[in-house]
Amino acid sequence: MTVPLETLLSHIDANLDASRARLFDWLRIPSVSAQPQHAQDCRRAAEWLRDQLAGLGFRAEIRATTGHPCVVAHHDGPGTAKAPHLLYYGHYDVQPPDPLDLWASPPFEPALVEGPHGPRIRARGAVDDKGQVMTWLEALRAHHALTGTIPVRATILVEGEEEVGSPNLDAFLEQHRDDLRADVAVISDTGMWDIATPAVTTRLRGLVYVQIDLRAASRDLHSGLYGGSALNPINLLTRILGELKDAEGRIQLPGFYEGVTELPAEQRREWEALGFDEAAFLGEIGLSVPAGERGRAALERLWARPTADINGIWGGYTGPGSKTVIPAEAHAKLSFRLVPGQDPQRVLAGLRVFLDARLPADAKAEIQVFGASPAIEVPAESRWVRAARAALAEEYGRPAVLMGSGGSIPVVESMRRILGLESLLMGFGLNDDQVHSPNEKFELRCLHQGIRSHARLLAALGGGAA
Repeated sequence: MTVPLETLLSHIDANLDASRARLFDWLRIPSVSAQPQHAQDCRRAAEWLRDQLAGLGFRAEIRATTGHPCVVAHHDGPGTAKAPHLLYYGHYDVQPPDPLDLWASPPFEPALVEGPHGPRIRARGAVDDKGQVMTWLEALRAHHALTGTIPVRATILVEGEEEVGSPNLDAFLEQHRDDLRADVAVISDTGMWDIATPAVTTRLRGLVYVQIDLRAASRDLHSGLYGGSALNPINLLTRILGELKDAEGRIQLPGFYEGVTELPAEQRREWEALGFDEAAFLGEIGLSVPAGERGRAALERLWARPTADINGIWGGYTGPGSKTVIPAEAHAKLSFRLVPGQDPQRVLAGLRVFLDARLPADAKAEIQVFGASPAIEVPAESRWVRAARAALAEEYGRPAVLMGSGGSIPVVESMRRILGLESLLMGFGLNDDQVHSPNEKFELRCLHQGIRSHARLLAALGGGAA
């Protein structure tokens, strides 16, 4: 059974209040994966989603991991093997809401408040990722309500540990590889260019994250007795880290840029045409002077060039007052954002060489590796990206931007490596949604048009509306 596309979209419009109310019900569950006292809340959030999917004709269940459970569901769609098979991924866990005193309303009592673009939903998880999961869930609901089925074969995987680094996801994907087979993974956990301009994210930077532990003397020393003779690890570590970049902002690890290619001219022109205002971008956070590689455009630096950043540094005495100590140890955390073509293991090897070349005889440095994932580039001409761009253009009345992302979404790499799936990243977040911060929000307009966009995409891929 098919229905006219306008009938489908009108149904979504007429039921927007009900969609919002369901999202509010889910947002009220404080599914904070990082805090053990919320373990039962995480399970409640998973159960809520399982029950919603079961009501739409899915065979839905909760599957255990060694941490928080996953929700897995299947729907045979129109009953033909020719229908495309989509794997929808999302996460129900959320960040801790702290600091609570900065929230304008309680983080787990969702509120509909007015903003510059109309009503917005304020709550922890509003956009990351419960609200974005609801865009495709409500699109599936609309198709089911009008036809009794959905126009594609669908598998759902929603995890509960994304906000703590998905420590059990790879093992889960390996264990359930056959059960999660599909043609493409669909993920709504990314953003738009702006509230009026949709986007498909096709580039994600990879990530190498490490901790350096540098040690010298066998104990902390009195700086009056040993200063001028004993090696100070903090002095050494800061000197070494100060050499990570040259005056042009280029990273000095041996072999770091091996595999990095120049941005295609067509992509460069498209990004330049977006008119990105870097002064406004920096001004919002109290800065005025761009950093990074000189001679590179702003979006190229943000989306298509690798970076190196010191995320934390410590050692010695940091308490109140004074303590004249030469510490025995110094520590730092570093992150390297990688672009397509870079090998994370080669970057780690280059870091080892870089450190060893600068260590005097009495110093020893260890590197703890907390993450090493490559960058991802989704083929812009794939069937799925073309279909998404068409659906978004129809909904918004303007072309969808092919965006890069300065951040990393490790599940995309896991989907490719373990399941052999490319990912379609069609998200509806905005830069000012205050993700992970107090007063996180999701524009009601973004929720609404996100549902409509996913409904259009389903219709186009599966012929579920005419």
